[in-house]
Amino acid sequence: MVTSLFSRVGVSVALASVTLLAACEEPQVILPGVREDIRPASDNEAVETRGSKPISLPAQQANANWSQSPGTVAYRTTHPQLRATPQRVWSASIGKGDSRKQRITAEPVVAGGLIYTLDSEANVTATSTQGQKAWSTNLIPANDGDEDATGGGMAYANGVLYVSSGFGRLTALDGKTGAIRWQKRLNATGSGAPLVNDGLLYLVAGDETGWAVDTSNGRIAWQIQGTPSVGNVLGAPAPVIAQDFAVFAFGSGDVAATFRKGGIRRWNASVAGGRRGRAAAQIVDVTGGPMVAGDTIYIGNHSGRTVAFEIGSGERKWTADEGAIDTVWPVGGSLFQISDRSQLVRLDSSDGSIIWAQDLPGFVKDKPNRRGPIVAHYGPILAGGRIVVASNDGFVRFFNPVDGTLLNRAEVPGGATTAPVVAGQTLYVVSTKGDLHAFR
Repeated sequence: MVTSLFSRVGVSVALASVTLLAACEEPQVILPGVREDIRPASDNEAVETRGSKPISLPAQQANANWSQSPGTVAYRTTHPQLRATPQRVWSASIGKGDSRKQRITAEPVVAGGLIYTLDSEANVTATSTQGQKAWSTNLIPANDGDEDATGGGMAYANGVLYVSSGFGRLTALDGKTGAIRWQKRLNATGSGAPLVNDGLLYLVAGDETGWAVDTSNGRIAWQIQGTPSVGNVLGAPAPVIAQDFAVFAFGSGDVAATFRKGGIRRWNASVAGGRRGRAAAQIVDVTGGPMVAGDTIYIGNHSGRTVAFEIGSGERKWTADEGAIDTVWPVGGSLFQISDRSQLVRLDSSDGSIIWAQDLPGFVKDKPNRRGPIVAHYGPILAGGRIVVASNDGFVRFFNPVDGTLLNRAEVPGGATTAPVVAGQTLYVVSTKGDLHAFR
């Protein structure tokens, strides 16, 4: 009891002393001015740039086809015609949509009055520009099941549709009937998009082997090897033709330029570097596939880097600390891309500096301590004077290329699972549910 009493008295005296000292303390002086962070911004913090810069866009062009990946200048319509506010005019099923194990990775191909699509189970469908099915061909090998593989890519040339699939097959189909002309075993996953040029088909298989195949019969012309890598994203970018070279990008981040006829290497390079402190930066795959403009090739990776290479020598012109999740789009002295931090970014194509960055939706559900899946964004492309981005949150969005302002959006039932393409003043996008949607 005595000990307890003295303890309580001691505590009371101490509290009284503290109160007296606090009463005597002078008021805190708050200095005026901007509070600056004593630590530098983290690599993981998205840049906040709301600048603008005039841009001179080429005139809109009426294109009837979108036959191959736009990385090669000969197959790219830099500024296709499209209404400023397109609306969905029809939808058509293309087969199986995305599931837990399977994904649609092939962008639509438009040629010869048909839209070609590849679903998540290697089913190729040709649809008319009015939305009616013309034909369908299933490319699952006889000894494989529906869910044994997924992914693929397509290219069209001279009446033939060339399809690579996750089942390790390269197939040539008659563009009008869907009949198989020939097939080639790739001995690796063929989830990348092919490129067809001057009698040869170029393809990256297994994310580490570059193929050159004779389009007339499927025979191998030559091959090159890249560095193996296990941390890759499903679907390899299409090779590109630049001057006398075929340029391949591999899952390891390596880039190889070869003479397009003989396959002799001209130069090797790498899209090296990543964002510190970010788990996704461990995936060094080239996801912003090669895009040729003038004497430069622009390539971006999944981990926070975009690089400009000189075509003839492979010399690095500049490196930007922004990744490219999908296509980079060079136009008007700028480079538009979706960064690895879910931003639509406009870079100066001469030095890689950021002109502006516009935040895109980040999470499907974003609640404290419970974040949902990340929203996937595809593109961008330029069409109708707008920068177009399709996303799996259910919208295709249209941005002002000058300052990145969101101008309007259109609903995509099911959400997009591929980048948009534009042909015949119509925008086409494939949804996660396995539907082809047309906007005019």
